[in-house]
Amino acid sequence: MEARMAGPDSRSTGTRALALLSSVAIMIAAWCGPASIKAHAQSPKQLQTRAEAVARHAKPVPMVTVPAGWFLMGTQAKAVPSLALARPFDDTEVPQRRIWLDAFEIDRDEVSLGNYLDAILKKPRALPPDLAELEALRQLAEFASLLLRPKRPPDKVVASWPAIKVTWFEADTYCHTAGKRLPSEAEWEKAARGETGLLFPWGNAAPDSRRAVFAQVANRTSQNDLLVKPVDSLPDGRSPFGLHHMAGNVAEWVEDWSGTDSYASMPDRNPTGPTNGRSKVVRGGSWKSIPPLLRAATRGGAPPDQRATTIGFRCAKSVSGRRAP
Repeated sequence: MEARMAGPDSRSTGTRALALLSSVAIMIAAWCGPASIKAHAQSPKQLQTRAEAVARHAKPVPMVTVPAGWFLMGTQAKAVPSLALARPFDDTEVPQRRIWLDAFEIDRDEVSLGNYLDAILKKPRALPPDLAELEALRQLAEFASLLLRPKRPPDKVVASWPAIKVTWFEADTYCHTAGKRLPSEAEWEKAARGETGLLFPWGNAAPDSRRAVFAQVANRTSQNDLLVKPVDSLPDGRSPFGLHHMAGNVAEWVEDWSGTDSYASMPDRNPTGPTNGRSKVVRGGSWKSIPPLLRAATRGGAPPDQRATTIGFRCAKSVSGRRAP
């Protein structure tokens, strides 16, 4: 899985801002040649200048309404011999339940790097040179060697990639600042697979490169192959409600705490998961995942303070309408 606790980040606003801006370091490192990657210790001012260039390409985020009603959540415990991917990835996604959700709206796309940086840079802050953070940027740059291209990608392209290296706390803050929230795990799953329990957002067919970004480390054939794609790409992989990249590209934080046996005891109307825990649920699989991790019912998790190159997020919000009977 993407990762299987810790409190919110308590550092000063300026130092934390530099940590937030480090989410762009992997993408920005793709602009540099190998020599620049090797000596990537940039000043906060240089990093902010590049972040501002990407943030200028932020654009409005379409939202999709998911109507109130029942849907199938989870997976039947019995294996299906003819469909290996239909089998539960583990016991945390059983039993399959019929769940009612009130109507809600959810972002059509994952939060893009451009939009995320635009939100960060709108807040006045100082950016002190913190050696620990610069070391984190150096480590990010080493990973960025996987993203190298012979030619610098345009800022507009970088802005369209999903935001990564974002903790659950930062994702939660971003959504609330935008007047939204993280989706519940049940909301995420309904938006991903529809009402009838599809295996993947597009249906029951196995993943391929037309529908999802996955297994990129194994499948890359050259340095020209980027690990992620724009958040509004691959229309063939859209969910029944029209959402992009509910499987692959980046896995996504949701609101719920992770519970290994929560499916058996959760209410059948608007479940919100356990009241506490050590990890937050992560859904959807990423550019690094194998096909079983892209299943709409497969569950993952990570400590809420974790920053990962495989985890991003999207936001949701409640809407007025029919309530649970």
